[in-house]
Amino acid sequence: MIRRIKRKKRIGILTGGGDCAGINAVIRAVAKKAINDYDMEIVGIEDGYEGAVNNKHKRLDSRDVSGILTLGGTILGTTKKINPYRYAIKSGNDFKFKDMSKAVVRNIENLELDCLVVIGGDGTLGIAYKLFKDGIPVVGVPKTIDNDILGTDLTFGFDTALSIATDGIDRLHSTAQSHHRVMVVEVMGHNAGWLALYSGIAGGGDIILIPEIPYEMNKIIGKVKERHKIGKRFSIVVVAEGAKPKGGNVVIQRMVKESSDPIRLGGIGFVLGDKLEKITGFETRAVVMGHLQRGGTPTAFDRVLATQLGSTAVDMIVNKKFGNMVAMQKSALVMVNLKDVAKGHRSVPVDSPLIKTAISLGTCFGN
Repeated sequence: MIRRIKRKKRIGILTGGGDCAGINAVIRAVAKKAINDYDMEIVGIEDGYEGAVNNKHKRLDSRDVSGILTLGGTILGTTKKINPYRYAIKSGNDFKFKDMSKAVVRNIENLELDCLVVIGGDGTLGIAYKLFKDGIPVVGVPKTIDNDILGTDLTFGFDTALSIATDGIDRLHSTAQSHHRVMVVEVMGHNAGWLALYSGIAGGGDIILIPEIPYEMNKIIGKVKERHKIGKRFSIVVVAEGAKPKGGNVVIQRMVKESSDPIRLGGIGFVLGDKLEKITGFETRAVVMGHLQRGGTPTAFDRVLATQLGSTAVDMIVNKKFGNMVAMQKSALVMVNLKDVAKGHRSVPVDSPLIKTAISLGTCFGN
């Protein structure tokens, strides 16, 4: 009698979109639990969907994920440019786009993956949902410093970025006060203003501008002048990169033609700063926090959250709950259908109690 050797279950892990603190903590949790509790094999897909298209991968064992809990970024690499359903191919001085999703499906099938764990934001998870519909078993883990993924109250990476942004605002207070300046602090937040709202309140911002509330320049100027009249000769303006004036447009830093999402925002802080100084006559400086918010060691909160999410993702795989994302709702870990996650992004409600609290303390939102 020939005895067949049962193949071990094999999990793939992919990290897509912008990096943030805590990704490695998820990779570690998924790998260690899958190996220790279920004797599974782990395959890391390198450089996000780029690796899925071009079959770049590596085996991960316990030693590979040991000691990475505190590391920022991702040991697997990532990219924001690649969408396998709209893959950019160089054609002369321009790009043409091709659907390479069948190559991804083929590569994943050849790797004999029982599930692909996709760690990413709304764009990455939206692509994951398409792959699920195309027959790939997928489990999603929400990652973004913007905290704007539908279906979850929290994403890992947000708390670390919030701590960094708040620390930056704190440090600017002293120089603003010493030189009697207006300091404009630009933080990330393409479509949602969670980071600007939380860091603005935590850092004592006098004016907070978010994408959900189009601002009026005269209201901002009025607030700055009002503070000067009562002897407060400095002001702190915290602005999300996606904020825009009423009836106006966002400030675009550059276009990345080969990207599936070509718009790169940035520069609203300098635009605002120039206008404020010209109109009010008050010395103004702009600081862009930029990629400082993405890097570095994750906070203890993000390490714990990322570990919980990664561990629960393995439970979902074992129970074959594919096509779902693990999420945090009201302090409980739940499953959310990727179909619902792919519908858009989670914005700050304009009637948010936090906004009302800030207004009651004298914060101006430019409206």
